[in-house]
Amino acid sequence: MKIARSLLAATASTSLLALTLTGCATGASSAAPAASTDSSPRIAVVAAENEYADVVQQIGGDRVDVSSILSDPNTDPHTFEASASVAKEIAGAQVIVQNGLGYDDFMSDLEKASPDANRTVIVAQDVLSLPDSTDNPHLWYDPKTMPAVASAVADKLSALDPASADTFQANLAAFTASLSDWTDALASFSKNHPNTPVAVTEPVADDMLQAAGADIKTPWNLQAAIMNDTDPSAQDTATQDALFTGKQVKAFLYNQQVTDDTTDKYLQLAKDNGIPVVGVYETMPANYHYQDWMLAEVKALEAAVTQGTSTEQL
Repeated sequence: MKIARSLLAATASTSLLALTLTGCATGASSAAPAASTDSSPRIAVVAAENEYADVVQQIGGDRVDVSSILSDPNTDPHTFEASASVAKEIAGAQVIVQNGLGYDDFMSDLEKASPDANRTVIVAQDVLSLPDSTDNPHLWYDPKTMPAVASAVADKLSALDPASADTFQANLAAFTASLSDWTDALASFSKNHPNTPVAVTEPVADDMLQAAGADIKTPWNLQAAIMNDTDPSAQDTATQDALFTGKQVKAFLYNQQVTDDTTDKYLQLAKDNGIPVVGVYETMPANYHYQDWMLAEVKALEAAVTQGTSTEQL
């Protein structure tokens, strides 16, 4: 389900925004970003999703003041309703980072409500030059995404704070290098378990699964139906059911944050047929940084395939 579906009612008037969620500041990076001696005011950055906020924090270190709008991994992100406090954060941001592809259109609506010619908006979709027709909006599971977004962030922060440019570039290099544990794990899985058959609900982690060389057996139309909150066809439902009852897959990956009767049915079918389950997330779980989170998901997949171990929650 794309977030945009549940946010079409958002308007430019902040008085009409439901007071349901405020931005949540991200923590310091485990990658220990280099510190700056600059005492000037920090750069205000707002990220739509906390995984992007975490990356910005790792690049900007103590020269940025970062907040994230979607930050609770225990709630359904598709039910988000922007608040007046969120609108205020966006209005005061010098830099905004968001996903694009319709996933966080509420950000664009709020940006239009408080136009600022000096504000920079970095959209992952645009950084990657992806067309609007791109099927899967969950870009942060693609290993190509965050290095490119981090580079764009470092360049913009350097332009806004030239005195700290060397710090930002050093932090970028450290962040990019820190992704190697994840990408190495993906390559290792692909080599050791080529074409591993898996089932999914939504295409949340599909890009990661493809990078790991897995064979996603769930029909795309069923994934898209669940993502967009529509009913899968009878044919696709029968195909998906058979993946479990016929024990045709080695693991089942489901969106841990978004469940309904359909996804609950598949979860139960997996358990009834001894298929190990891996929970994936749209919002970065607590006590993780982006690269640690991605690595944990690959390790959970490997544990499912090699040991039959389920990891429903990180």
